[in-house]
Amino acid sequence: MGDSLPLHVCHVNKLSTFIYRSHTLVHFMALAFLVYYRASFLFQDHKIRATPMLPWLLVFASELLLSFIWLIGQAFRWRPVTRTVFPERLPEDDKLPAVDVFICTADPNKEPPVEVMNTVLSAMALDYPVEKLHVYLSDDGGSPMTLHGMREAYRFARWWLPFCRRHAIMTRNPNAYFSALADDGDSGTSEFMTERRKIQERYEMFKESVTKVIDRGGPGDSSRSTAGDHPSVIEVIQDDSKDTVQVDQAKTPLLVYVSREKRPSDPHNFKAGALNALHRVSSVISNSPYILVLDCDMYCNDPTSARQAMCFYLDPKISTSLAFVQFPQRFHNISKNDIYDSQMRATFSVLWEGLDGLQGPVLSGTCFYIKRASLCGSTMQEDIDIEKLKKTFGSSNELIQSLGRNYKPNVIQGQPGLPKDAQLLASSTYENDTKWGKEVGFLYDSVAEDFFTGFILHCRGWTSIYYNPLRPQFLGSGNTKLNDLLTQGIRWTSGIVEVGFSKFCPFIYGPLRMSFLESMCYGEITIFPFYFVSVWCFAIIPQLCLLNGIPLYPKVSNPFFVIFGFIFLSALSKHLYEVLTTGGSFQTWINEQRLWMIKSITYHLYGSLDAIMKRMGMREASFIPTNKVVDDEQVKLYGMGKFDFQTSNMFLLPMVALIILNMAALVGGLLRVIFVGDWDRMFVQVFISCYILFVNLPIIEGMIIRKDKGRIQPSVTQLSVITCIFFLFLGSIILRWQVR
Repeated sequence: MGDSLPLHVCHVNKLSTFIYRSHTLVHFMALAFLVYYRASFLFQDHKIRATPMLPWLLVFASELLLSFIWLIGQAFRWRPVTRTVFPERLPEDDKLPAVDVFICTADPNKEPPVEVMNTVLSAMALDYPVEKLHVYLSDDGGSPMTLHGMREAYRFARWWLPFCRRHAIMTRNPNAYFSALADDGDSGTSEFMTERRKIQERYEMFKESVTKVIDRGGPGDSSRSTAGDHPSVIEVIQDDSKDTVQVDQAKTPLLVYVSREKRPSDPHNFKAGALNALHRVSSVISNSPYILVLDCDMYCNDPTSARQAMCFYLDPKISTSLAFVQFPQRFHNISKNDIYDSQMRATFSVLWEGLDGLQGPVLSGTCFYIKRASLCGSTMQEDIDIEKLKKTFGSSNELIQSLGRNYKPNVIQGQPGLPKDAQLLASSTYENDTKWGKEVGFLYDSVAEDFFTGFILHCRGWTSIYYNPLRPQFLGSGNTKLNDLLTQGIRWTSGIVEVGFSKFCPFIYGPLRMSFLESMCYGEITIFPFYFVSVWCFAIIPQLCLLNGIPLYPKVSNPFFVIFGFIFLSALSKHLYEVLTTGGSFQTWINEQRLWMIKSITYHLYGSLDAIMKRMGMREASFIPTNKVVDDEQVKLYGMGKFDFQTSNMFLLPMVALIILNMAALVGGLLRVIFVGDWDRMFVQVFISCYILFVNLPIIEGMIIRKDKGRIQPSVTQLSVITCIFFLFLGSIILRWQVR
């Protein structure tokens, strides 16, 4: 390897940069004309105004909010970059740093143990020196079924790992490998096929062993374990069965099961608390300088991710300040239509590439490598002042010693026993009177612990990198249920809005501690959910005014009509450009428009209210794991591109009521145009209702046409009609009072 050859190269997308900056300038100028038009109305004589003040102000305020969010969001597009790595230029294996893998699971009923174990096996099979790879599973549910699954997975790994290495298998999740139609590895020879069938038989035996225990409800005495009240259990998984001798003494990475203690009287701080427990326990066992964090359903789809991450960490120009390397989240169960936008195209194909051109992407919950030192509040130290550091890291002397550069970790594979402090470090009271979750580790002030932790790391001067290779490094299970999408969205929204309403608000806390554009990006993320205010306004106010003959927009013959039309087409065309240039289609563009409206009127509203109530002390934080159990009937609907409306009425009622209101407004508006003839004044308001209905045709189909199980129930439609009539009546009274 030549010293002059770089381990990675950064490419600035000059064409996209030019297009984005030009669009920002032109669009901003158009918005300035819009603001002038709206503001000039306020200086008109009230006797000659054609529109009451209240609806005009509401629409103007909504336009200002949309414009502000759009403006700060342009920071994402200021300097988009992509990267290329050269792992073949890395040093020899004996010079590579060690890596710990953290995998988190919480509920075996929602996160099937067989799926979790497949993720564990894929992590154990990473293409990395075995002695430098250590895999930890956090079981926050304290389930004996999960522990049994770990033991069985370790036994199967003694066969699976050598098979993958011998034949250069790329897909090292056994279930994904044996389910794939395409060939992988050195396929074709009779010897290979014979061995493959043998390994597949062992995999089926492994699955049967795990599922039988699940059906029986767990091995042995399961009375120790309830999800919120159980002692700590830490076990280094080993296999002393006789048949392992026959597997050519295959080396396997260290595999550790960790179930931290949970008691109802002690706060456990959800996923962030679980990750911090893993951080402490692993510090006294392997103490690897780098950590890979994965959700239990997010398996390693390419075994080379660790080497790719090291191309950045081992670059002396950036390594000292580099905290984490974020890979995109990709999903194996996404349909071509992707009606729920589960792939999060905009986030992982546009926004994070833009952040990478600034100070780096947001920490995104899973699929990232992070430097252990960055979570310790400062860099590793030569000399350790134990008493001083105990106030920050707790009472464990061994944990304090692990912070030193000269600390030799107790990697105990093949050795009996655990470090004496391991159980203490996983206890529910260890963090009391320490700075865990406040200054060190993953932070607790938000249920969106990843977003908040990444923000604070950037504020401390750390940087991050986003790497999006052609082959997805990790694949997980995306949302294929509307209910799961909206429920998860409430948690995400609540977490990021919490940060925006805290003393760590990016607009205030960020600019002096990180680059200005980076802080604007973080700020946009925390304020983005407040789109719900504008979307609700645009779905109600113009429609009520249309039914009452009140114009809110310039006439078609007015020069300012061109401004409004340009802004609308400009926004949609830029969105379409981004969709098409990132591999999407026109249908993807329509789907994302629809989901933007649905998310705004449902989970952005509820999540924002939840965050505000928590800040006011009116509600406690909660965390509900996403359901990973597959429902065949629901999967069939998703594959057909049909919405599954089997969800809570709190989500359905706003959607259906607003659709009914816009249907009434469209019919009433067309009748007014036909019989009164004021199409010139009302054209924009008629068009708004028409556009909303066109984009949301699946909701109309679920209300009127569909008869399957996933339709919108008639009782929901009836209740929505009643709600709509009430608000039409109330709105008419208010508008008539305004006119007077």
